[in-house]
Amino acid sequence: MTDFILEWITRGGYLGIVALMALENIFPPIPSEVIMGLGGMAVARGQMQLGWLLLAGTVGSVIGNYVWYALGRKFGYRGLKPFVDRWGRWLTVDWQDVEAITRFFHDRGGWVIFVFRFMPSFRTIISLPAGMAKMPRWRFLVATSAGTTIWNIILAGAGILLDRNFEQLDRYVGPLAIATMVAVLGYYVYRVVTWKPREE
Repeated sequence: MTDFILEWITRGGYLGIVALMALENIFPPIPSEVIMGLGGMAVARGQMQLGWLLLAGTVGSVIGNYVWYALGRKFGYRGLKPFVDRWGRWLTVDWQDVEAITRFFHDRGGWVIFVFRFMPSFRTIISLPAGMAKMPRWRFLVATSAGTTIWNIILAGAGILLDRNFEQLDRYVGPLAIATMVAVLGYYVYRVVTWKPREE
């Protein structure tokens, strides 16, 4: 994976960063930690400028997240009702939950979008319900851009500090991402076991 990312950065420069970060948000297994970390290393070696790197990383992230937002906005949340009615047990939600989430995102979801940009397991998927709730575009774009910029600064800064010892970043980020995913899976299993529809 690292070699693939390095080749894209080498061949595409800042446009390669844009493309990789967009892909990372559409197809999460491509890790932004490695993309921006390697970009930070390039800055440390004088091969890239930090400002342009952060701009490219943020633009790519916003593009990728907007794809999910646009899909959610196109299909809307009402189209989910048959699916929720059938599979709500495994989703651990009922229709009242969906309506409540939709109202929340429409009215006050900006800070949720901002905070979730720092969470490896959620920063992409959170764009879908935001679109389904028809959260105002400007609010979605502002919150996504702000959160993503801060996250990219952290990752690029780590790459700059570690430079040639970048494997140390991967050594810590990888286990942290895995631990987060395990915790999320454990919480999901708990929810499935204990969840009951409201009418019960």
